[in-house]
Amino acid sequence: MVQFNLLPDVKLEYVKTQRTKHFLTLISIAVSAAGIAILLIAIVTVDIVQKKSLNDENNDVMRYSAQLKGVPNLNKILTVQNQLNTLTSLHEKKPVTSRLFTYISEVTPSQAQLNNLDIDFGANTITIGGKAPTLDAISTFTDSLKQTEYKISGVSQTATPVHAFTDVVLASFGRDQDGATFTITCDFDPIIFNTDDNVSLSVPQSADATQTNVFQGSN
Repeated sequence: MVQFNLLPDVKLEYVKTQRTKHFLTLISIAVSAAGIAILLIAIVTVDIVQKKSLNDENNDVMRYSAQLKGVPNLNKILTVQNQLNTLTSLHEKKPVTSRLFTYISEVTPSQAQLNNLDIDFGANTITIGGKAPTLDAISTFTDSLKQTEYKISGVSQTATPVHAFTDVVLASFGRDQDGATFTITCDFDPIIFNTDDNVSLSVPQSADATQTNVFQGSN
């Protein structure tokens, strides 16, 4: 059996165009419907779900705030807790005061005896008072402090000397039949008491510091 297509080419093209048009229309409707559905879901989420979540969180905050306010002496507890939290850092930063007596023994000449030692770690100052048989011994002590340097273990030394004590001043001195008295003031580099550094002093040989106990009347 033989079939003949009696529709002209123009009619065939028209039919194809109409089918394509219907197909595109259906796709557009589906896409629009999907977009509207997504929009509705977003509106519901923002307007209902998120509002409810925010309200719940606000209620929780108010409830927990009321519970905290009901704790007796809450401000004092928080203050003590904050102070306890800072103890570790404060401990790490505090100066190693035990080094002081080692340093003083290393820089005090064998002829000198000390009867007063006042150190201010806030101002980084030291006041040293004592006795010596001669004014020359006192002058040697003063010069030794000026020339004393320090080095840190594991750190390369620089070409410029790093002095442990600066602004060394013989603040007062006097003589009597028993010898000479003196008061020396100076500043110190806080690094020599730093807990993070292993520090050693380099004292000039002229100091002749051979005493194990430099304080007067404690031999």
